[in-house]
Amino acid sequence: MRFIHISTRFQLIVAGILAVVALLWAAGTFAMLWNQAQLLLERGVVARDRAEITSREAKVEAYRDSVDHMARDIEQRQKALEEILRTNLGAGLEVTGSAPTGEADTADHTAKAGTPLSAASPEAIRLEALRRQQAELEGRLAEATETRLAEVEKAIRSFGLDPARLAGRARGQGGPFIPVAAKIADEPQLQEIAVLLGRLNAMEAALAAIPSGKPTAAPMTTSSYGYRRDPFNGRLAYHSGMDFRGRYGQPILAAAPGKVKFVGIRQGYGKVIEIDHGKGMTTLYAHLSGFNVKPGQAIARGSQIGRMGSTGRSTGTHLHFEVHVNGGAVNPRPFLEARKDVLEVQQTAKRRVADSGHRS
Repeated sequence: MRFIHISTRFQLIVAGILAVVALLWAAGTFAMLWNQAQLLLERGVVARDRAEITSREAKVEAYRDSVDHMARDIEQRQKALEEILRTNLGAGLEVTGSAPTGEADTADHTAKAGTPLSAASPEAIRLEALRRQQAELEGRLAEATETRLAEVEKAIRSFGLDPARLAGRARGQGGPFIPVAAKIADEPQLQEIAVLLGRLNAMEAALAAIPSGKPTAAPMTTSSYGYRRDPFNGRLAYHSGMDFRGRYGQPILAAAPGKVKFVGIRQGYGKVIEIDHGKGMTTLYAHLSGFNVKPGQAIARGSQIGRMGSTGRSTGTHLHFEVHVNGGAVNPRPFLEARKDVLEVQQTAKRRVADSGHRS
């Protein structure tokens, strides 16, 4: 057996080498673990940044959808309002306070570009301002329509007529059912405006049909509406119109625009012309000497329709003039003595009804 003697110095050197190797291995392991930890930390930061970016993108998308929705809502509401106005007031009407196209387009373009937008961004503020402006315009339009409607109804009442009866649902109506635009159906304010304008149109048509023109230039009435002594037998009788004395052959004029309903002879009346003015109103001109119109002819207010005479049950040359509402005779005097302000309201109604006819 042989023994190997290792000196203390050698042992210390070997131990030192092993210690250095162990230290290097530990340092390498620590460096590896540190790099892995740094990598995991960086991945966490990247994931957090991505999550934040995704959240911001979602907010931008949500806001963009909100702005788009507001812009579409304003555009659809404006189109619905313009359709109501075009139907009732004419295609050439300019509405003050409508949405400025350029600003709305700018807001829509900015939103679609994906720019981060806050709840108080200029685009949102501008669109909200347009929405309020549009609502104010609708309110002013409804108020103006109600004011005009009140004027028209007051003018109708001044003739002794009931606006509700004149604007009642007429018989002989029909046609396919065409629903209104969805935006109008869904918005109470737009529905109110549409109903008000429709009612105004009906009232103005009724006012325009009221016979307010004098049927002849004769200044004197020889007999008024109501009860009187019969000129032939002296007995109490009912007189259903007014008599105007004049010269033989004097022009007889239409008291309102309309269509000639009857031309001929009726017992007691002699030669008669009857004109239908619409809305249940007709006028009758009796004891004529001649005719200037024929049945079915459309005539204008003030146009000559016949000549004064003394045909039928008559004591002398005169015009017997009657006004009928829904088939019954009424006193013509309120129609012939209308105030100037009432006639001005009626003239405006006639112009609007005429414009509506041209549009149709």
